[in-house]
Amino acid sequence: MRRLGIHSFVWTGGQTQEGLEMALDKSAEHGYRMIEFAYLRPEKFDLDRLAKRAKDLDIEIVVTMGLPAEADVSSEDKAVVAKGTAMLSDAVKAVRDIGGIRLGGILYSMHGKYDAMPTRAGWMNSAGAVAATAEVAKDCGVEIVLEVVNRFESNLLNTTAQGLRFIADTGRDDVFLHLDTFHMNIEEASPADAIRLAGDKVTYFHFNENYRGFLGTGTIDFPSIFAALVDIGYDNRDVVFESFSSAIVDEALSRVCGIWRDTWDDNNPLAAHARQFIEQRWAEAVRRREVNAAA
Repeated sequence: MRRLGIHSFVWTGGQTQEGLEMALDKSAEHGYRMIEFAYLRPEKFDLDRLAKRAKDLDIEIVVTMGLPAEADVSSEDKAVVAKGTAMLSDAVKAVRDIGGIRLGGILYSMHGKYDAMPTRAGWMNSAGAVAATAEVAKDCGVEIVLEVVNRFESNLLNTTAQGLRFIADTGRDDVFLHLDTFHMNIEEASPADAIRLAGDKVTYFHFNENYRGFLGTGTIDFPSIFAALVDIGYDNRDVVFESFSSAIVDEALSRVCGIWRDTWDDNNPLAAHARQFIEQRWAEAVRRREVNAAA
């Protein structure tokens, strides 16, 4: 692994400058070398100050987001698509300005439950918007990764196979996938096979439990996940621990992601356990592969 990161929602709802700075400090305190911020709005925060704090702590920044309905780039309404494309361009520049390395999340559609199937025209509008965003990102030194999410959070990209087809339709070789064990557990017939299918097109990975709580206490088949990541040579790519609880997550995200209860109420043991869990299981997967190769 290049960097092991943690989502800022483990520490803060992300509504204040002080909360984001605290999240940086807590992440460093627990030995994480990357933090993920969500929906970072330049008009609300001092990006220069956050960038300096992150640099001083030797923490890389990633930003993720989803689009609102009025800026859904998978719409057939050209004005809506244009608004979403502009929003994505602004987001890339905010990532650049905070010293971040990556913009991810649901960049290709509205974040929320749809009441209709996607259309081919909407799919291609989205692919065009993401391609335009990637061009801006190239000039800003920011990587674009598309998070494949479950059916209740988008109707466009729910599986790795769909994500790969979508990237092909962007016509770009600098757009990548962002996979997440929570979403794969819902949508993929075999999450491990999906990881192997993604191969070198997945460059950002979320570790989540099926109920968003402590890793290893739910139903996710983590041994197969780690084995697949080792098989595709993921060792030098980034992974992030993500966990949501109504104890921390802001009201808007609670609604869209259905976070209706406290999956935990003390983030310090949660963060400490996640880091130990990921590092230990990764080492075990590597060792198992080495033993099997030598047998």
